Amino acid sequence: MTHLVLSSTASAQDARQHRSRLLEGMAHAVAERGYADTTIADIVREASVSRRTFYEHFSTKAECLVALYEAASHNGLKVLRDAIDPSHDWEQQVERALGAYLQCMASNPVLMRTLFIEILGLGAEGLAARRRVNQEIAAYMLDVVNRSDGHLAVTPDLAMAVVGGIHELVLQAIEDGKVTELAELTATATQLVKAVVHRR
Repeated sequence: MTHLVLSSTASAQDARQHRSRLLEGMAHAVAERGYADTTIADIVREASVSRRTFYEHFSTKAECLVALYEAASHNGLKVLRDAIDPSHDWEQQVERALGAYLQCMASNPVLMRTLFIEILGLGAEGLAARRRVNQEIAAYMLDVVNRSDGHLAVTPDLAMAVVGGIHELVLQAIEDGKVTELAELTATATQLVKAVVHRR
């Protein structure tokens, strides 16, 4: 029985490792060739796994890109969470967290360009992934601001509008070739949050 449990655990670890390698392989491949010219053969070669392993985790190349987008976005959300310091007021927390979030994206410009641009090219599937990520970040913003001061009462729609606005600023910077300067958007993004919170 113990042997079976250990084998199951090892298999799960192998599966996680293979999935992680495939996401890294996708990141390297699209960074070098662009999504349109990247093939599944390119991805598995970069990941050093078999084509069969790819299909054990993803049905299509697009599904793999969405998974990469969500993984990178969740990493950004973790950076946001780790930058929050409850000992400061909400405005300081927001500015600190946004600065860390934008700097995180700026640290990998090729990946950010690929994800922010290419995800929009996937149509409904890509837009749905973008919306899911925006909703997660908006929910976290709601929690931080409303927990700090219940009188602020930011609504979910307003939080989503702020997150969407900030990501449009990021997209514009990427299109302008200024992805390494994303941290410079911290002041503007913070002003946007404050303007929405203090709307009344």
